[in-house]
Amino acid sequence: MLNLTFDFQLDGMRFLKMTLVFAGFAFFMCCRHKSADTGGEIKKIEPEDFLAMFRPLNLPVSFVDSSLSKKTADTPLTFSVFKQFISDSLIQKHFGKTQKLRLYASGKLVVKKGETYLFIKALSTSKKILYVVCLDNDGKFRTGMPLIIRDEDSDIRYAASIDNKYAISVSRLRKDADGRNFFVRTVYVYNAEGVFTLIMTESNEGRAKMAQIYNPIDTLAHKHKFSGDYIQDKRNFISFRDGRNNSLIRFFVHFEKDNGNCKGELKGEARFVSSTVARYLANGDPCSLEFNFSEKNVRMKELEGCGNHRDIRCYFDGVYSRHKEANAKPAKSKRR
Repeated sequence: MLNLTFDFQLDGMRFLKMTLVFAGFAFFMCCRHKSADTGGEIKKIEPEDFLAMFRPLNLPVSFVDSSLSKKTADTPLTFSVFKQFISDSLIQKHFGKTQKLRLYASGKLVVKKGETYLFIKALSTSKKILYVVCLDNDGKFRTGMPLIIRDEDSDIRYAASIDNKYAISVSRLRKDADGRNFFVRTVYVYNAEGVFTLIMTESNEGRAKMAQIYNPIDTLAHKHKFSGDYIQDKRNFISFRDGRNNSLIRFFVHFEKDNGNCKGELKGEARFVSSTVARYLANGDPCSLEFNFSEKNVRMKELEGCGNHRDIRCYFDGVYSRHKEANAKPAKSKRR
């Protein structure tokens, strides 16, 4: 009787242990699956599998606003897969980091022994954009830009095309209050340096009136020895104002190059790494700038990609001369 009871207890303990092991394994697999669904675990794919998601296109190819809707031939593209091969700053510049997006692989053009053009749709509730992305001969991301933009809050429409020589034409279309049609057409080519180069611009619009530039730090204190305004001209300048302490300095930079076709603007706080050199680094921003001060000017240099704050064909760089403030005239004493 004692042996029977002991054996029964032993079998019960074994059954309990097996049950706990099975339950733990099931919990682990469930959590693992849940992690993958919520983005906690990124699914790695091979480059050839990524490219296979894009259907081949034939030249010449054209795109219009209606092409931004999801097509049956488009392949859904998760953001985790997208980030494995393409810089997420490309779409964050237009959508920010908080919007929920649907991404689709929409097509590809492959140049024999050359670059590959990928077409990716990014769709949100308020905005739809078709991007063209370039990979080099080794399959590495080099650059990208929007081809078609459909913003529900804007009456501007876009059309784009790529000809047999891979020249990319982007047309911006609008109507004025009198129903007249206006357009601006820009043509780009991908070059050996891995960027899209603007080769032609044509338009039937008159020269637009330049908007006034607002300097958000203009009224702040400027007692630091390097605080002040450094200027190339009225639309290319850097303002420096006092930071929270002497090791920091606030700045606002605005520039316009290529007759205003390429612009950049950034406000931030730089830290001095030496007596004359300050660097901008900020959490969550891949951009890095360096400011090298002298008595008469400051030299700005882009250390790492600041594409979120400028157009793709220009950079934060150049020498800016210090602007001398006009001395206040002494008050005249009254004669007695």
